[in-house]
Amino acid sequence: MSALILIIGNKNYSSWSLRPWVFMKQNQMAFTEKRIILSAETTEEELSQYSSGFKVPILQDGDLLIWDSLSILEYLSETYLQSKGWPKNAEARAMARSVSAEMHSSFYALKKELPMNCRKHLKILNLSSAALQGVERITALWQTCRTKFGKDGEWLFGEYTIADAMFAPVALRFAGYDISLGDGESAYVQSVLKQPAIVEWIAAGKAETEIIPEDEIEI
Repeated sequence: MSALILIIGNKNYSSWSLRPWVFMKQNQMAFTEKRIILSAETTEEELSQYSSGFKVPILQDGDLLIWDSLSILEYLSETYLQSKGWPKNAEARAMARSVSAEMHSSFYALKKELPMNCRKHLKILNLSSAALQGVERITALWQTCRTKFGKDGEWLFGEYTIADAMFAPVALRFAGYDISLGDGESAYVQSVLKQPAIVEWIAAGKAETEIIPEDEIEI
């Protein structure tokens, strides 16, 4: 059994869990996955042992616990990948950190109105102005990253970085809710969707049977 244990929530819904999971898979890191069903009667009891504020994901490395997606990604990059989770170029690295932090702390309306749901494929026509502004901001960030630093590969900074892991759930949202995108942004979403780890995650999410009503949208 791997020394690294990643505690995640439902794959169908938990966008925060997806981020470190796909990053670890992409970098071929060995880890044991522990899934805790969210919004169940046993959820708080199961999460109480981790001191994470009853939230997922959590990374357990021996006796050390790290929670919060971005903190986990930083720890993995620094401890196990010689900081290769970020671009080598200093300017690219600064931008990758900035866009990752913005993804982490912003876009509340978009996240609320377009909850991640691997089972859904809907056309959403009535997004709020705040959510639409979020879409515009994210696509602008993608354009800037790809134009300045991503010309040598299919990812935001050419090679796969923490930034791609941070934006992976957004790509799934844009695809699942049929958000209109430009050619460059559509190509990036397709790169995410064909990523083997993402294919594996989506299949597992679709196979889950649990329903979290607040994350279900009907039109």
